[in-house]
Amino acid sequence: MITSTFLAAAPLLLAAFAGVAEATSCNATTPCPSSAPCCSEYGFCGTDSFCLGGCNPFASNTLDSCRPEPLCKNSNFTFSDQSRILSNFTFFDGNVSAYDWTVDKGNIQNSDGSLALVLTETNGGTRISSTRYVHYGTITASLKTGRWGGVVTAFITMSDVKDEIDWEFPGGNTTQGQSNYFWQGLIPDKTNGGIHGGLTDTFSNYHDYTIDWQPDALTFSIDGKTVRTVKKTDTVDAKGVANYPTTPARIQLSLWPAGITGTPQGTVDWAGGMINWDDPDYKAAGQFYALVKSVSVQCSDSEVTTLTSNITSYVYGGNRSDTSPTILYTNKTSLLNGAGRIAPIMGGVSGSLLALGMGVILGVNALLL
Repeated sequence: MITSTFLAAAPLLLAAFAGVAEATSCNATTPCPSSAPCCSEYGFCGTDSFCLGGCNPFASNTLDSCRPEPLCKNSNFTFSDQSRILSNFTFFDGNVSAYDWTVDKGNIQNSDGSLALVLTETNGGTRISSTRYVHYGTITASLKTGRWGGVVTAFITMSDVKDEIDWEFPGGNTTQGQSNYFWQGLIPDKTNGGIHGGLTDTFSNYHDYTIDWQPDALTFSIDGKTVRTVKKTDTVDAKGVANYPTTPARIQLSLWPAGITGTPQGTVDWAGGMINWDDPDYKAAGQFYALVKSVSVQCSDSEVTTLTSNITSYVYGGNRSDTSPTILYTNKTSLLNGAGRIAPIMGGVSGSLLALGMGVILGVNALLL
């Protein structure tokens, strides 16, 4: 389930962006003008922050209008110290040495060493995003979910062209988690979702939820036990295209209000109904919340960096109309005011890393959104 509530807040977020914005929408067939070259994740053209996380290269003025996507790094994040979380994403300049996460929307708190994602009737929910991207890897989040109908806890990966992998937890049920994936933002006729029950109370107990995303298969696990595997070969459609996530993605954690006026009825029903703002928990605390204890990241492309220490980022190559866009490993900086070479350094073909002289190109199966 794509968190469309955040998209509904686009006008407010647009006003909050640092940099120049134009009242111009953008998509794959209507790219941004050179005066505001970057197409943000909300589908509007601008500069500066618009060119960082979520910037869609295929809807921007040129493929290199968006800043390069910072390379994955093996990490284990805990949240007793939140100094590496930037509380206002509009101040982020692409410096991943300074920050691991940005708060895109809403509010965070420290709760006994865990990260609390806060939802109030006025803040519209909270989402944080990693400053680095993952291009295949194993990501585990240890978290406690919400327990209120209409309130959804989410742990996902999201690429700049909207390849998406989800763990989601509708608050009306605290004994299950739901896995899902989307390809280039396409909503399939038949859902790709899975339901995994039998859990001890997800509000009262921490569970470890894992996304193991590899070039040929996607595996979902809970507390170290595999509950679902999706093979890339099983996602091939009638045109021979694999509807499978293949592009570098940020890690996102959120608590969002599905059960509010304006949300499609099907989404409200899925989330457990309309939110009860008179709930005793809300009245007592003045907020709903979910807790994140830790996030670990094991990058599948980490062996690439053993061949050269200069690799810093991913960029999109090829042509705007390519049905199989190319992802390149480069040493170009992600800093808004930084410089660097755009020449490809490393990559792979069909999910395999193959040395090709000074570098390798990574071919991925994807279509434009």
